[in-house]
Amino acid sequence: MEKNQTAVSKQTLYLSVLVVFIAGFICGVVFTVMKSDGPATVATNSDQPPAQSQQEAQAILNLEAEVTTNPDNYNAWTQLGHLYFDSNQVQKAIGAYTKSLELHSGNANLWTDLGVMYRRSGDPQKAIETFDKAMSMDSSHAPSRFNKGIVLHFDLGRTEEAIKSWQSVLAINPDYRTGNGMPLKDLIAQVQAQTSESSN
Repeated sequence: MEKNQTAVSKQTLYLSVLVVFIAGFICGVVFTVMKSDGPATVATNSDQPPAQSQQEAQAILNLEAEVTTNPDNYNAWTQLGHLYFDSNQVQKAIGAYTKSLELHSGNANLWTDLGVMYRRSGDPQKAIETFDKAMSMDSSHAPSRFNKGIVLHFDLGRTEEAIKSWQSVLAINPDYRTGNGMPLKDLIAQVQAQTSESSN
């Protein structure tokens, strides 16, 4: 009887390990798909990406080889841009995204990611133009509107315009949250309070 219970316990253990392994694999695939075609990155004032991993470095080398061999592969240029973005290689990300957009019109997410890179490069005006391009492609694209507000307020000091941009985000999604999880409503209230304090 005891041997039978031990055998059942081992079978249950092996089955549990297998289920966890499969679930982890599926979650990894879902994350990869979401990253490659998911929502655009949201810039925050403290947007610092993690250090580049060995795996990312190898992926970059592979994609650099791919675009050298097949320079018209816009998808490879886009993926390379994302990897440069994630590893904070700003100028390389701008170059890869720009090349991808020369080959294919892209989408609002890609234009927004390019705008975030222009912001990191210290070119807020180019970032604004790029976010506007994203909005022209998708008038309900909240991340481009949010990021435009970030640049207007934090980089250009045009707070009233920033608040209008953020309010247009809330018209699309009343529950919109910033990159650090703060409700956008709270950020607007905070900025308005700081503005009224400084004007007194």
